[in-house]
Amino acid sequence: MMQRHLWVKMLPDNVVINFATLGPIGNIKFAPGTWGSLVGIIWFSVAYWNLNYLATLLFSFLSAYIAIQVCWEAEIRLKMHDPGKIVLDEFVAIPFCFIGTQPLLHTPIAWLVVLLGFLFFRLFDVLKPFGIKKLQNYPGGVGVVIDDVAAGVATALVLYALAFLAVYTGYLELAPN
Repeated sequence: MMQRHLWVKMLPDNVVINFATLGPIGNIKFAPGTWGSLVGIIWFSVAYWNLNYLATLLFSFLSAYIAIQVCWEAEIRLKMHDPGKIVLDEFVAIPFCFIGTQPLLHTPIAWLVVLLGFLFFRLFDVLKPFGIKKLQNYPGGVGVVIDDVAAGVATALVLYALAFLAVYTGYLELAPN
């Protein structure tokens, strides 16, 4: 199993907690996870939009690793198990929603893809279907982050299915690469 690393243990409390809560975002009283996801959408749009498939995967997994470490340390310092104020997990899971959807993100319906990605992610993150809920049982930061990553992957699969259906029925035409 993954272990806590020295680099995160050496960070000051305020750095760990502010990183895990995305500063003030995690302290929003109403639906902090939704707000963290919205910030994740902005981050995705700025940092990931033009990345290729491999770069998106690598950057996403690196971000998830960092989030696991930071969220784990924040849990320890806050003396709470997966508190709602920790929203870094939603933030880093958002790019997983769009892995492989780059062809759709460069069409006139990109806004719809992003909107549907956000909505399906929130649905899967809240309801935790398909065994996603069991993933929360992993200890430490792994349990905090992995369920959100799984919700992101489930979202990507739904987006693929919808895109396939749209192309198959003639509602969407993708330009050949």
